[in-house]
Amino acid sequence: MRKPFVAGNWKMNKTSDQATLLAADMLPGLEAVKTVERVICPPFTSLMVLSGMLADSEVKLGAQNLHWEESGAYTGEISPAMVKEFCQFVILGHSERRAYFGDTDESVNKKVKAAFAHGLIPIVCVGETLDEYESGKTAEVVTRQVKNGLKEIESENAEKLVVAYEPIWAIGTGKAANPEGANAVIGGVVRQNLAELFGNDRAQKIRILYGGSVNGQNAASFFQQPEIDGGLVGGASLKAEDFVKIVESAT
Repeated sequence: MRKPFVAGNWKMNKTSDQATLLAADMLPGLEAVKTVERVICPPFTSLMVLSGMLADSEVKLGAQNLHWEESGAYTGEISPAMVKEFCQFVILGHSERRAYFGDTDESVNKKVKAAFAHGLIPIVCVGETLDEYESGKTAEVVTRQVKNGLKEIESENAEKLVVAYEPIWAIGTGKAANPEGANAVIGGVVRQNLAELFGNDRAQKIRILYGGSVNGQNAASFFQQPEIDGGLVGGASLKAEDFVKIVESAT
């Protein structure tokens, strides 16, 4: 049985003071849902303060990216060791990183390996654009991203992995994918490729999330699907009541 998993990606929102208030507002509700793994992923500037707030909590902390090198002349970057100081998880390969900041399957692969090497659990994002979706290339694109992004990952690390299927045309648009369609991609493409990489037994233990305009109203319809193990939530994670409702739906 895969434990449900819900992560909130705050993206480039909230100062550290604002993040503290938001976390304080949602923590009581999140703490009450013991059967779901709960992760919040604020901007880097809020990781230290929220790490302190969550020190005695079962709610975990995640970063939104990292660099694969341990240290060095990489101005503006954050190393795995720096993330590990405060976090247990890290989002990698998000479509916005791929679209705006040059992340590729190859660089995502380096980051995944670096995350595991430092005891971090990566939440690896995959998903197709609207053009790729309308051209019938979903399976081709997602297969490439899974196989190249997770190439040469050690099998014992694979079970810890979290994958998020986020059709890019559904992120921040209010146009969520059809729950049955998302389930078909997650089971028939993502998990099938994980099975080819790591074996079916391990693939069945890997949590795969849906992301893309998940909210308090539609979350349950996604989480009821057998292959969907939770959600990577964007905008709705910036509203305490909405995010708690989504986490509750994952039960």
